[in-house]
Amino acid sequence: MEQLLRNFFLFLSKNRFFTKLAKRYGLRFGAGRFVAGETIPDAVRSIQKLNEKGMSVTIDHLGEFIDSEHEARKAADDCIEAIKAISEDNLDSQLSLKMTSMGLDISQDLVMENMRRILKAGKEYEVFITIDMEDYERCQKTIDIFKELRSEYDNVGTVLQAYLYRTAKDIEELDEYNPNLRLVKGAYKESPKVAFPEKKDVDDNFKKIIKMHLLNGNYTAVATHDDAMIEYTKKLVKEHNISNDLFEFQMLYGIRVERQEELVAEGYKMRVYVPYGNDWYGYFMRRLAERPANVAFVLKGVFGK
Repeated sequence: MEQLLRNFFLFLSKNRFFTKLAKRYGLRFGAGRFVAGETIPDAVRSIQKLNEKGMSVTIDHLGEFIDSEHEARKAADDCIEAIKAISEDNLDSQLSLKMTSMGLDISQDLVMENMRRILKAGKEYEVFITIDMEDYERCQKTIDIFKELRSEYDNVGTVLQAYLYRTAKDIEELDEYNPNLRLVKGAYKESPKVAFPEKKDVDDNFKKIIKMHLLNGNYTAVATHDDAMIEYTKKLVKEHNISNDLFEFQMLYGIRVERQEELVAEGYKMRVYVPYGNDWYGYFMRRLAERPANVAFVLKGVFGK
């Protein structure tokens, strides 16, 4: 049943009709638990509250299925506006973004133009930028873009997914760039031809790439809500005398809030991924796909009113 629910919500996450419908009707049906409002001022208020609790943040202006150059440039403008807000409000926050929202599916020139504008602004205002990883079809394109931009800017990182067979090799090849990487399990529906179909294999590979990247001496963000992975990381850094300055834990806004606070109390750096914007539908569906408990929460919110 759990796998059927996961497949169902992942299918819905790619539906363009429902994406447009969700934009029209705003943050309803429980999405407000996982998305910090539709505007930058909404996001700023959420970030300030998290900063007060000792948590760092990475902010993400949500956007998927960009169809035109105008939309892509507008998305880049929104990112630059967010960078300025981070600086003006003195927030402990970075910025995350998706290549598809920058025009990846439209043209290479467009996405590079937008990314250079954003990274230039990030450098000016001292804000770090993380390029989110999307589905397998766009994985190599995203890595190639990261390599090119990393050779020009030092305030850019990216994300690798443990459920892909290729990821350990990607860790090896990216080592020469001294990359700041967010390591995740992966949240897209992929073919068993390119991704581990079994959870145990994904977990084993996640541990493998965490160890590889940490022992390479590169900054590592372990993005997980899984206690087993958190404890594995704690044990690993202790065994190898790895400084707390070389890694952090990351979790999603609205999920396992008490655990986030516990990690801060234990002295670990905790960064919360805070999305905002009206293009929230695809992100929300993937959060529902990840944990059945999220579905129960939403149903309770809808029918309990």
